Amino acid sequence: MKTLKVNKQNDSCCTTAKDIEVQETSTINKNLPIVIIGAGPIGLATAAHLVEQNQSFILLEAGKDIAHNIRTWGHVTLFSPWRYNINKAAKALLEGTDWQEPDLETIPTGHELIDLYLKPLAAVSQIKPYIHLNSKVVGISRQLNDKMKSKNRVNQSFQIYIEMEDDVKIIEAKTVIDATGTWRNPNPANSTGVWLQTEKVLADYIEYGIPNLNMNPTRYANKKIAVIGGGHSAINTLLALAELQKENTSTKLVWIMRKKSVEEAYGGEEKDALAARGALGIRIHELVDTGKIEVVTPFYISKVKKDEKINIVGTLNGEQQVITGFDELIINAGNRPDFTINNELRLSIDPATESVQALAPLIDPNEHSCGTVRAHGEEILRQPEQGFYIVGAKSYGRAPTFLMATGYEQVRSITAYLSGDEEASQRVELALPQTGVCSINVVNQSNACS
Repeated sequence: MKTLKVNKQNDSCCTTAKDIEVQETSTINKNLPIVIIGAGPIGLATAAHLVEQNQSFILLEAGKDIAHNIRTWGHVTLFSPWRYNINKAAKALLEGTDWQEPDLETIPTGHELIDLYLKPLAAVSQIKPYIHLNSKVVGISRQLNDKMKSKNRVNQSFQIYIEMEDDVKIIEAKTVIDATGTWRNPNPANSTGVWLQTEKVLADYIEYGIPNLNMNPTRYANKKIAVIGGGHSAINTLLALAELQKENTSTKLVWIMRKKSVEEAYGGEEKDALAARGALGIRIHELVDTGKIEVVTPFYISKVKKDEKINIVGTLNGEQQVITGFDELIINAGNRPDFTINNELRLSIDPATESVQALAPLIDPNEHSCGTVRAHGEEILRQPEQGFYIVGAKSYGRAPTFLMATGYEQVRSITAYLSGDEEASQRVELALPQTGVCSINVVNQSNACS
C-alpha cells in the first residue's frame, strides 16, 4: 500500500502535488489526516475549523491557485455583505496576522472575496503547508475495496487518487470532505436537462454563467441575445447587458425562462433581508416594465439550432414555438453535481435534487422556493459511507438556494463531530437572512417556509 508524506515549503502560499513524496507502509495508520477536496471558501473554512479542533488535514485543489473556480466569476458582485462571507474560525486565525478585516456591511466581488479574505487565510501558518495545488482528484475508494465489498469496510482507510501530469498518486485518509462544488458543470439550455449535440456545436455562440463584459465588450454590443434561466445569475447577466444597451442601443435582450410568470423571478424585492439580493429583483422589474427586456415565459426549450442565426425551439402555453434571430445565447440554467470521483463510495443522494438525501426536504424547489434554508449540520449530511461528507454547493445538488454561510455552518458541525464534540455538532450557530418571499407548497397548498 502507498501513502504520501508531505514535504513542507515555507517560501510559497501552498505546496503543489509534486511536493508529495510517496512512501511505503505495511499497516493502517490510526493517525491519518482528514482530506478536504476543494480550496474554495467552504474547503478553507473546513481547514480553519480543523485547526481550531487540533486535527491534522490535507487540502487538495485542482487549480493552480486557491479558489480557482471563483476567479472565473470574479467580476460578479455577491449579494451578501462581508459579515455573512467570513467564517468565524477563519477570522480567529486571521486576527493573529496583519490581516485587515473589510467593512462588514460592504459587498465584495468574487475577486475581492479571494484577495481580501481567502488568499490571506490560505497563507496563515496553520494552513499554508497543507494546501496542495494542481492536485486533481480523479477517484476515492476504501483501501483494498470497491463499492461492492462490505466486510470490514468501515475499518479501512480512504484512498484518494490524484492525477499529476502523466502519473497518479494516492493519499490515504481517515475522513474525506468533498467541497468541490458544482461550478464547472452547468445545465444545458434544454428544459429536460438532456445535453444535445445541437447545443454543443454552438459552443462559439454560447456562454454559461455571467459574462465579463469588460473582457470582450464588442461580443454582445448591438446583438440580439437570449438569456436563459430564471435565477439570480440570469438577473445579474441581464443587468450587466442592460448597461451595455445604454450605449449600444441596437442591443436586444430576450429573457427566456420556465416560470409561470416573470413576477416569480423578482423574489422578495424590498422585503428581502439581504438588500443587495432584493435590489436585483427591483432593478430587473423596472427594466422589464419599461420594455428594455423582452420576456418569454413559460417557455420549455427542446433544442437550439443555427441557420443564418440561432433559433430556439420549444413549447409556450402548450404549443410549439420557434424564437428566431439570435446572435448569442447566455445560459444561466444552474449547475449540477459531478459524482465521478465518488463512484466507488456508498452514497445517499436524492433522486430529484441530486443533493444529500436527508437535506432534500429542506431545499427541494418542488416543495418550496425559499432562499433561506434551515441551518443543518453533520447529522443531516452523514453518508452511508462512514467518514465521507459532501459539503457546500455540491451538497445541495441542483437546488439553487445555497448560501456561503450555510456551508460554514455545515463544516463547523462536521469538524466538531469528528473531534468528538457531539453536543457542539448538534447545536445551531447560524441565523440566516430571510428572502422576504416564499412560494406555496405545490403538494399540500400550505406555506412551505417558516
